[in-house]
Amino acid sequence: MAGSTRGETTTGSVHPSGAAAGYRPSATMPFVAEFRRQASRRRTQLALGFMVLLPLIILIAFQFDTGDDDDNGNNEFSSLVDLATSGGLNFTLFTLFVSAGFLLVVVVALFCGDTVASEASWGSLRYLLAVPVPRARLLTVKLLVALAYSAIALVLLAGTALLIGTLRYGWEPLRSTVAAQLEPGEGLLRLLAVLGYLAVVLLVVAGLAFLLSVTTDAALGAVGGAVLLWILSSILDQITALGAIRAFLPTHFSTAWLGLLSTPVQTDDVVRGCISAISYATLFWGLAYWRFTRKDVTS
Repeated sequence: MAGSTRGETTTGSVHPSGAAAGYRPSATMPFVAEFRRQASRRRTQLALGFMVLLPLIILIAFQFDTGDDDDNGNNEFSSLVDLATSGGLNFTLFTLFVSAGFLLVVVVALFCGDTVASEASWGSLRYLLAVPVPRARLLTVKLLVALAYSAIALVLLAGTALLIGTLRYGWEPLRSTVAAQLEPGEGLLRLLAVLGYLAVVLLVVAGLAFLLSVTTDAALGAVGGAVLLWILSSILDQITALGAIRAFLPTHFSTAWLGLLSTPVQTDDVVRGCISAISYATLFWGLAYWRFTRKDVTS
């Protein structure tokens, strides 16, 4: 009797596959829990806070404009400043223009490059896998959370710039150096399109940083490595001697969003840029999953 009871207990608590009864891999490490966990980290709070602070800094800097830019040979930049102060939409466009080349790259690399490497540096990665959380699920949840915070940072930057720019300079038509004046409604749609394209282009940074994050235990190395490789690609893209090779660089179409502001809209390079960015990001993420699922995690 006692033997049969023990047998029932054993079969009742262990799944035929060897897993504990009631264990569901899909229930481990929920997205919401990881999202809240990352929200409590200081680097997340500082990064998102700076996205709100930067438009304010730019706005304050504009208030110190003395009108002496012509004397310093900065006519081109002066014209951009004049556009930026001609309406909230223009102020937002200027903010994105000065942020897209470096700041947004650093922020996306921070969220995606720090997510796994930091766990390894703290020695907590192996304990997460011992819960047990399937490796593929751990990577998927961490990647989705990192992408979510990257998107939030981009929206915060543009949203804050649009809000304070409109309050300070009014709801005016969108103007640029590459197109005719656009009415506020159409200008807003163009800005949303620019924002969407920037999000797609930054997927390359996200993929590269995430790949480096599962390769090294040093979070700073993953973040810095992604930023440096992006800068290297940008430098190589300026070397015209490379010819057609430049079209295969991940940064070649990074400024194609300017075509979304032209009249009529130029979408050829935008489409090529989206295909290039998605292809690179998919490749980097695929390599990250391949590497991590075969990696001997000891930290």
